[in-house]
Amino acid sequence: MVIDHPHEKFILQVYDLLYGSQISEQNLEMVAGMNLEEGSFAIMDESLRNYQLAFLKPVLTVGKNSKTCKKLPAFFSQVREISREDLSFITTPSTPFYLGQLRSGSKELDFDIFLPGKEVFSHHVLIPASTGKGKSNLMSCILWDVAGKEYAGMLVLDPHDEYYGRNGKGLKDHPRKDKIRYYTPVNPPPGASSLKINISKIKPEHFQGAISLSDPQRQCLYVYHKKFGENWIYHLLNEEKIQNVQFHEDTIAVVKRKLISLLGLDFHDGQLSAQGIFDTIAGESTINDICRELEQGKIVIIDTSYFSGAIEILIGSIITTEIFERYKFYKKQGQLDDRPVISIVLEEAPRVLGTKVLEQGSNIFESIAREGRKFKVGLIAITQLPSEIPKNILANINTKIILGIEMNSERQAVIESSPQDLSQDNRTIASLDIGEALVTSTFTKFAVPVKIPLFQEFVKQQKNETVQRSYVGFQ
Repeated sequence: MVIDHPHEKFILQVYDLLYGSQISEQNLEMVAGMNLEEGSFAIMDESLRNYQLAFLKPVLTVGKNSKTCKKLPAFFSQVREISREDLSFITTPSTPFYLGQLRSGSKELDFDIFLPGKEVFSHHVLIPASTGKGKSNLMSCILWDVAGKEYAGMLVLDPHDEYYGRNGKGLKDHPRKDKIRYYTPVNPPPGASSLKINISKIKPEHFQGAISLSDPQRQCLYVYHKKFGENWIYHLLNEEKIQNVQFHEDTIAVVKRKLISLLGLDFHDGQLSAQGIFDTIAGESTINDICRELEQGKIVIIDTSYFSGAIEILIGSIITTEIFERYKFYKKQGQLDDRPVISIVLEEAPRVLGTKVLEQGSNIFESIAREGRKFKVGLIAITQLPSEIPKNILANINTKIILGIEMNSERQAVIESSPQDLSQDNRTIASLDIGEALVTSTFTKFAVPVKIPLFQEFVKQQKNETVQRSYVGFQ
């Protein structure tokens, strides 16, 4: 809502609706009872005596510039509905990405909302929502929009194989197909690549978050890697002795069993062979190729729908560690400003950022959540259970695109870690319909309600698809 003053205007948000009446509670109950018994009972001046109350909170004052509201409007000020003209102070940033149209209640306003992409993606994004509220649709729209821009590269770990659109509409249909790279382990379609990773590229730190290891098992991995370098897995499986270092035979046996099971290896008579995506011969350049494509501002989709969660996390960890190390090096060399922002899309984020996982030790995704923004590497964490992510990590995620959340405990976790004050928006978040969102960010002046477009409609709008028919004599 808007209140106009001579030199400024107030923008206010309705956060609650209640019934009000000049008739006492006792008399209202009597009227209800009479209607129940007699069938009809009229109140004199019903429309004057009964009304609805809307509770509003001031959000912004807009004058020569806009700022957070720290005062109240005058008594009995006229309140009106907001219009497009009232939002002229919201400008399009230099590196925009499109989120949707501004929403007032369930009504869409003809006003597009853009966020500053470079800053938002490097400072992390959280997308919390219950099942069926439109998380995948939102992510598809974001990827489609960013694919047409040059300022960001995105690594998408896709456990449902839904973003590329192998069997339907997806990123493969984008006008900038050259910016979309797709890696899949099974029957890659034309233009895609087969996903193979050489085991020599695996390092002990990549297993953090993928599988649980005790301290002796973890030390075993690090010692063999330090001693034998890229061939450490072969030497460990061969149980080669290391001078002045001894591990219990049970520790070696458990580590061997975990590596063989996770990586799909076969070790027999000193010969190492592999089945699946990890290979002893192929895949030497896969990680390097993916990192190079990310540095070129491309969207790289990894189809992980054929893998267990542990292998998916391991693949993500290998690629993410490599790109993060590269960006750290560029920062030291003073070359970071020339590089695009890199954003890592994590479905079911608590698998790598959850409290229980981090109790077993830090991993690359936690490191990026804490310090990635300094190196232009950020996360997009998608989850149904934000309460499982520690508060200190939630606080580091500076943009939250909140879709409908049914559970009160999950709403509270998001509300308590939001950049803006959402203490009165619990009911609002609970009542968000499919595709409706509340965006709270350090890069917006206030918590912005938006309507996310349906992906199929968004694609048509972006491609400006118009059907033209020609008839003789008509033009």
